[in-house]
Amino acid sequence: MQAYMKSAMPYLGVRVPEVRRITRALAKADPPADLDSLEAAVLELWDNATYREERYAAAALMGLPLARGRLSLIPLYEHMAVTGAWWDHVDEIAHRIADLHDAHPVETAHDVRRWSTSQDMWLRRLSIISQLGRRDRVDTELLTQVIEPNMGDTEFFIRKAIGWALRVRQGRARLGAYIRGSPRRSAERTVEAGGVEACRMSTSATNALTS
Repeated sequence: MQAYMKSAMPYLGVRVPEVRRITRALAKADPPADLDSLEAAVLELWDNATYREERYAAAALMGLPLARGRLSLIPLYEHMAVTGAWWDHVDEIAHRIADLHDAHPVETAHDVRRWSTSQDMWLRRLSIISQLGRRDRVDTELLTQVIEPNMGDTEFFIRKAIGWALRVRQGRARLGAYIRGSPRRSAERTVEAGGVEACRMSTSATNALTS
């Protein structure tokens, strides 16, 4: 697993679902007193981790009801994305940002737009995939706003994020209109090179999105 994930941090060999189960069980048995206590525990686990599973446990704590939808945790999410600097951590954090989109749509939109132009590639990825799983609640205008600054990026993980985000079914007509108004060849290279064939910026993909 360590070689597959290209991780400098070693693994204990515990699967992620089991890490989450254990973390939730421990938190239920000895719940954090308040949000500050939870944040301190997350930082302790994350910053002092010697095994990758410890960071998975820290991310699992952020999924507890006490933490969900808390706007004050935005700086912590940024810290985790930047220092985690790999897709498994960033993609997990994206679920928590989706919670924030529901709880604080205006403020969260401001933050993800800011991330979309960050020099840090992982914050840009986080901005693009931050609405995955929201289904009919997807803000397609915001989605296009965070994709647009990254359309010419040749980085694999950005191209992949764009293709993944464009698989969102809701708002297909508006996304299709956006695609038609974008530089087609550049957009096609951006997404196709990411390996997401269903979202290629070709005539067939545009027709599929707008049908």
